[in-house]
Amino acid sequence: MGASGATTGAQLSFQLLGPVRAQLDGRQIELGARQQRAMLAVLLLRGGRTVSSDELIDALWGELAPPQALGTIRTYASRLRNLLEPGRVARTPATVLVSSAGGYALRIPPEQVDAVVFQRRLAEAADAREAGDTETAHSRYADALDLWHGAALAGLPGPYAERQRHRLSEARLVAQEGLFDCALALGRHSEIVPELSSLAAEHPLRERLRALLILALYRCGRQVDALAAYADTRRLLVAELGVEPGPELTELHARVLAADPALSYAPSAGPGPAPAPAEPAGPARPVAVPFQLPAGIPDFTGREELVQDVLAALTGTSGPAVMIAMLTGIGGVGKTTLAVHAAHAARPEFPDGQLYVDLQGAGPHPADSGSVLSHFLQALDVPEPDIPDELGQRAALYRSVLADRRVLLLLDNASDAAQIRPLLPGTAGCAVLVTTRSRAITLGGARHFHVGVATAPEALSLLATIVGAERVAAEPRAAAALVAACGHLPLAVRIVASRLAARPGWTIASLVTRLDDERRRLDELQAGDLTVEATFRLGYGHLADDQARAFRLLALAAAPDLSLSAAAALLGCDEFTAEDLAEGLADAGMLESYATGRYRYHDLLRLYARRQAEQTDTGQERHAAVQRLLDHHLATVGNASRTLEPDHALQRHLHPVTLPGVPFTDADGARQWLRHEHIPLASVLAQAVPGAPDALRPAGDLLLTWSGLIEGPAHREELRRLSELTADTAQARGEPRVEARARYTLGNLHYLTDVYDAAERELSTALRLAEDSGDSLCRHLAANALGILHLATDRPTRALPLLELARSLCDGLDDKGSEARVLANTARVHLALDQPEQAERAAADAVRLAEATGNGPTIAMTLYQHGFVLRRTGAPALAADRLRGALGHFIAQHQRGWEGLAWARLAECRLDERRDEDAVSCAEESLRIARDLGKSYCQGLAHAVLGQALPRLGRPDRGHDHLREALTLFTRLGVPEAAPTRALLDAATTPAT
Repeated sequence: MGASGATTGAQLSFQLLGPVRAQLDGRQIELGARQQRAMLAVLLLRGGRTVSSDELIDALWGELAPPQALGTIRTYASRLRNLLEPGRVARTPATVLVSSAGGYALRIPPEQVDAVVFQRRLAEAADAREAGDTETAHSRYADALDLWHGAALAGLPGPYAERQRHRLSEARLVAQEGLFDCALALGRHSEIVPELSSLAAEHPLRERLRALLILALYRCGRQVDALAAYADTRRLLVAELGVEPGPELTELHARVLAADPALSYAPSAGPGPAPAPAEPAGPARPVAVPFQLPAGIPDFTGREELVQDVLAALTGTSGPAVMIAMLTGIGGVGKTTLAVHAAHAARPEFPDGQLYVDLQGAGPHPADSGSVLSHFLQALDVPEPDIPDELGQRAALYRSVLADRRVLLLLDNASDAAQIRPLLPGTAGCAVLVTTRSRAITLGGARHFHVGVATAPEALSLLATIVGAERVAAEPRAAAALVAACGHLPLAVRIVASRLAARPGWTIASLVTRLDDERRRLDELQAGDLTVEATFRLGYGHLADDQARAFRLLALAAAPDLSLSAAAALLGCDEFTAEDLAEGLADAGMLESYATGRYRYHDLLRLYARRQAEQTDTGQERHAAVQRLLDHHLATVGNASRTLEPDHALQRHLHPVTLPGVPFTDADGARQWLRHEHIPLASVLAQAVPGAPDALRPAGDLLLTWSGLIEGPAHREELRRLSELTADTAQARGEPRVEARARYTLGNLHYLTDVYDAAERELSTALRLAEDSGDSLCRHLAANALGILHLATDRPTRALPLLELARSLCDGLDDKGSEARVLANTARVHLALDQPEQAERAAADAVRLAEATGNGPTIAMTLYQHGFVLRRTGAPALAADRLRGALGHFIAQHQRGWEGLAWARLAECRLDERRDEDAVSCAEESLRIARDLGKSYCQGLAHAVLGQALPRLGRPDRGHDHLREALTLFTRLGVPEAAPTRALLDAATTPAT
């Protein structure tokens, strides 16, 4: 580990045997998103061999690859290169993560990867055993296992990661078996019993582990325990697999029964020091040792890291204090199953017994602590007449009985701390494992573990274990959809799996169809006495009235999560009250507080809350809550608009709001809110538009305002769907004002994605509807946008009257900033009409008008247009000065689309000045941004500059390629730049005569 990376001189090391991690010169590297880490793991495990892009896509997503998977792979590769070679000079080839034959490869020495070192140490151990050197073999196995830090590739998604996790886990088990086998050969049987017992409990059907455990117990003088371990193994094999133990176990059982002397430890003659003599057998265990743990569930799957963490908390050292581990989570998430599994695994550490009680904390009548103490004391052999009546005395006797004993207590389904405290032992040696839905329970020294829903692979594994792997393999997509419909809640998955197991004629897809209807989903999630709704009802019944109301109303939002301000709007209260209610629900396990000021429901819990709202709250109350949420979002987006685009007329022509919304003190805060709240904003629109009629106008205005503030192309398809939904709904309801604004938004989106025919159709419709409805704001916006479209498609004579109309409407809107923008656009039209003097005058007037407003975005846009006009009228140096000023504004405002255009226009100026190196640099920056954003027109401009500059720098072939690319883009778009580009290409490629 820690060898130098290829040609970089940096010290890189990689960890796959646990959470995927990397270090550079001893410092941890933040490797980014889970999928990105999964891609790194694939490359590491291929040992320097090239992995094609198709193989990477299949490894990360399997059959569920998204349409943009190839682009995502390239993005991950770029990010990983920057992380692994932070000192690499820009545009120099990578030396660690290299592109190779349509894929990628990692060029690193094998010893930098812990999984490779692990396999090498296993091979060394095997060689040592074959040579008879048991001591060295034991050491190599121990060294290999020391490399592990949890489950291999922990948390990584994708089918490849799952397969490799199984492979590496199997290799780890083989190594552990080898380690124990060597330890037995060296006479260290007493040392390995605790760890071997725990591992055998985790893998109850692995006969080799059971055989090692039986032999270790026998050599410790625990013949009865050895025979019990065999009986337990045989019972499991017969019950789970329908088979008897294999020959190794059967023969070992017979020899243990016969007390075969050959089973006793005899030092080998191999190399290494002689082992210490075996410890004498201890006295037999007391007959009255309680073993009250419920039976473990054979189909327990996943949660490996969490189980290990819980075991560490129970079996660690805490001085004189009792070890306490507390599992919290919503009902149905599998807390009890996990606790029972962990308790069985910890049994060898607590030879004096295990006590269990269901404290019934989620029900209407929690168990009485005094009664539980009586039950425990009798299990510990205290006669019933000797048990005091008073709770304090009973608890004191209980602590005295447990003193100097190692007993594990499993307190399941606790209600509160007052119920638990009398049941706690008083001295170290014992450990307590608590499960509860309440996050509010505090016990001194307790370690808290949140039990979340299962991961998708864990949920699928549970499904396959119950219904059969072959049925899941036959319908992989349906199986994934089924566990997703269950929200990966273990109880829900177990219920649907039980229904399928009982109905072999059903397909998985047929059950998915039954669950598709969200209103009936909870009714479908029941099998026998198992029901999801009953589990949720227990928690709901414990809520105070104001908490129950909050639980119902917060679920009415369509968004997957809620901010604190949105919660306050839904509840109709201030944020302090909303926080108290939401945190109370989180404490009760009815809502998740997953980040500061943010809350979310489990999908099934949300359905239950909505059902309760329908049964409890009137339709008017539910509608008012959703309307308040819409009002809050419109107010907040309006605040963001005022911060980012001061004094825009739009802000004075929106539907009135009654809530203040979130305030912003600067542009960065507004942008950050818009990024964080994108999904909730889209969700509230999708919910409000087809909802109550009085929600349509504010929803339409929210769409119009929000769409103008979104940066980049990432969400344009989503905005297009929302715009179409709003326009169609408004048309059906006879709302021309709302339809006009939605069609303007839709037309603008088409223009930004270079779909000019659709843009013209929608903008023309928006202009007509705005005139019919008397909406002067939308009329101005549509006329300006339509004028720009006509200019871009070489129709300046049609553009001019539209821009003049847009400018004439500015007086009525009292918006000098919009007037400046229209005037700048008009300057471009005059230029296209061969009116250079009018163009320069209009552009200069636009800059002066914009600077008088102090509006940064408007100043930037007018400077850009003035620079364009100056360059076309023969003043490239002055034009470059204007464009640099615009570029500074665009960068500060995070307007990357305009930034790309400004770089392209600046490149044109440098080309005119014959500063070809500068022209290439500017054009390449423009091209990089345009490709990131999918801006075809801007890409064409950059290619055109490169096509002219590179031949003058002695690279004609590359220049011609750029001209061809520019011509292809301009021709597809139907823009006037196509003709001069074709002429340049013809001149460049026609041989001289």
